Amino acid sequence: MTPAYLRCISSGCGKVFPLASSRFACENCGSLLDVAYEFAPVEPAALRKLWRERLGSEDPRDQSGVWRFRELLPFLAPTAVPVTLGEGGTPLVEAPRTGRWAGGVRIWAKHLGANPTGSFKDLGMTACISAAVANGARVVACASTGNTSSSMAAYAARAGLAAVMFVPFQAIAAAKLAQAVEFGARVIEVRGSFDDAFRLLRAVAARSALHLVNSTNPFRLEGQKTAVAEILEQRGWRAPDFLALPGGNLGNVSAMGKGLRELVALGVMDRAPRLAVVQAEGAAPFYKHWKTGEPIQPVEHPETEASAIRIGRPANWPKARRELEWTGGMVESVTDGEIEEAKAALASDGIGCEPASAASVAGVRKLCRAGRIPAGADVCVILTGHQLKDPDYILRRRERFEAARVVIDADEEAARRALEALLPA
Repeated sequence: MTPAYLRCISSGCGKVFPLASSRFACENCGSLLDVAYEFAPVEPAALRKLWRERLGSEDPRDQSGVWRFRELLPFLAPTAVPVTLGEGGTPLVEAPRTGRWAGGVRIWAKHLGANPTGSFKDLGMTACISAAVANGARVVACASTGNTSSSMAAYAARAGLAAVMFVPFQAIAAAKLAQAVEFGARVIEVRGSFDDAFRLLRAVAARSALHLVNSTNPFRLEGQKTAVAEILEQRGWRAPDFLALPGGNLGNVSAMGKGLRELVALGVMDRAPRLAVVQAEGAAPFYKHWKTGEPIQPVEHPETEASAIRIGRPANWPKARRELEWTGGMVESVTDGEIEEAKAALASDGIGCEPASAASVAGVRKLCRAGRIPAGADVCVILTGHQLKDPDYILRRRERFEAARVVIDADEEAARRALEALLPA
């Protein structure tokens, strides 16, 4: 079995801890932890062939787009049964109209909103909850803007665990809250921001039996990193030029960068795409840090309609910076108006997503206009959540909603006039 352990990410520390440790920060220096492995040499072609052959398997692990790549996840004992809902296996769809709109690039959308609970969080949660079960956890908890809590609740229910969520009061989409409640989660609403909820949860968890499943839990990132293996496999192991992601707590870019590093180290791929992280302008502490080089300054009152990335204190920023530096990556910020335009551009290709997802596309357009992504580039964008995660966002645009509908009596002439009004020549 591949040796696996927890390791401090600080180059000046590097302290190692056992996998069964309940800590998710270094007791020596306070830095974040990685799940680290001592991979044995592999034959890359044979590994790629094995992963492909598993697509036809009836083994529940192989029907998961996470555990099908389990050679990348050797933290779980070979005899252990993972907690899975068949996550992964999500589509990679070309978006030609969106590519032209963005600046004459070729855009491929990896839609992680097609996961069981409608967001990319399921990729991390299957790994995180499986590790929690292996370590004897009974109650899992998270702070959330919505997607993490609904995913946690589903996987906790699957595993027979209790689940508690700390959320900002009246600041998450009703659809996401409804999901979590239906799966049996208990809800604590905090009058404040996500960052207030997360701070409070960590303080309480330190003195209780709560097992935290936010992205500071390194096992979350282990599941999420498999998305890049799936993307590369869907592309015949040809890396795109750029991989663009929305940035909130920065766990996703941290995970995917780690996955790319491991795939390159194993020889499964020969080069990595440049990572591009896009934050909403009203919640962009990492963008400002990257642009100025100054110490990261939290945003005390983050503001954006893209609620999934309305985070002012991104916990994973050191990991995100590490991965961006390794890939020669970029960071951008976009306004809510630019996010709305990008969401509409994707819709013209028949692709729906929650607002935060569209930030990645808005960022690509901005980077194209600045000449940092050249025309003709091959770009993969990560769409993190399903279109119906936040239906109120669409309904709030009343002018578009009203322009798309009319109400008529059950009359043939009225139907003809309605068609003429809605579909002018």
